[in-house]
Amino acid sequence: MPKAAVIVPAAGRGHRMGQGARPKQYLPLFGKPIVRWTLEACAAARSVAQLILVAAPEDVDACQAWLGGDMGGKPLVVVAGGDERQESVSRGLAAVPAHLPLVAVHDGVRPLLAPALLDEVVAAAARHGAATAAVPLKDTVKQVRDGWVQATPERASLRAVQTPQAFRRDILVEAHARARAEGWRATDDAALVERLGHRVAIVPGAYDNLKITTAEDLLLAETLLWARVRTVAAPGGQQGRGPFAPPETGPPAGAPPSGEDLPMRVGFGYDVHRFAAGRPLVLGGVEIPAEEGLAGHSDADVLLHAIMDALLGAAGLGDIGRLFPDTDPAYAGASSLGLLEEVGRRVRAAGFRVGNVDATVVLERPRLAPHVPAMQVRIAAALDVPPERINIKATTSEGLGFVGAGQGAVAFATATLLP
Repeated sequence: MPKAAVIVPAAGRGHRMGQGARPKQYLPLFGKPIVRWTLEACAAARSVAQLILVAAPEDVDACQAWLGGDMGGKPLVVVAGGDERQESVSRGLAAVPAHLPLVAVHDGVRPLLAPALLDEVVAAAARHGAATAAVPLKDTVKQVRDGWVQATPERASLRAVQTPQAFRRDILVEAHARARAEGWRATDDAALVERLGHRVAIVPGAYDNLKITTAEDLLLAETLLWARVRTVAAPGGQQGRGPFAPPETGPPAGAPPSGEDLPMRVGFGYDVHRFAAGRPLVLGGVEIPAEEGLAGHSDADVLLHAIMDALLGAAGLGDIGRLFPDTDPAYAGASSLGLLEEVGRRVRAAGFRVGNVDATVVLERPRLAPHVPAMQVRIAAALDVPPERINIKATTSEGLGFVGAGQGAVAFATATLLP
């Protein structure tokens, strides 16, 4: 089996995902960041001897601390990427160990890669010098200009190109050097190699080798991943081309609930955070003027944390500690409103819709009543429900206990889910 380094470019910001400032490669897929699934799939390939993750410069230290120095027994390094994918791959290429003659490139947001497909592409590159995974087009393609059809290419000769792509190292190095010198720009590495006049072999790809670009792609990836887990877990299940093994501790967070269907489900959530100087006070997704904020790994929105746990409990999907662990640097300073949107997507993917949410936040000061309407609107928007289904109450503890002493805040929530 020929051996290769695999470069995983993951330095983009993912604006088409609609997740605000949070890059899509770090969004959770069944409780684990997308790029983690990708790296684990690459590490499982027999042909891979080295992993190189290319991250945004500001994410390098966090990724190194989070991932450590290896993945699945394969050495892993993290390098800083550039402003464009092409530059990021070039920087990853510079980190490939000199003794490895083959290099593969695989998108950081293609987490459903079958390890066997990566092995096949690397083997084809060893034989031919360059290879890429690709699938036949399912739809008729039209060439369009100014809103009018110009031509209909013969579909049989067309392919939708995916990653992984693999190359002899010297060929890819030359392709990137020529691209820099002559100002070439391309959306994949195979196109740069083609411009050298080198032929690129096609390896049959897989339609489930999905690139996550939009929120709909993420839901589809969850569905496909859950189907793989069920196939492997079933008696006599076949792994085929290497689907992921089921988790050791039951079904993944976000998986459809088992058991008989119920007409309505009810969940309860509770959370507590202490006050800390120098932090903003965020409650219900609204920043509230205050002398101190709440301490936590994320923005410490105690109210939304309780609501998320209530929703997850009603759907049987675990809790926020499992879904968004405070040991994961990807969630450091995260907006709890964004996390609530993810919980809402998981609840819907599990076959439920939100009936209502009723929550109470307990703190001595500041006064919250003026901010409650804005909280209701933001929570409702995050869960895609009318604001009247969200009820928020605020009270004090009448000077009793740690809340009464102004040391922290507590929130309670109940949520109902309908089929």
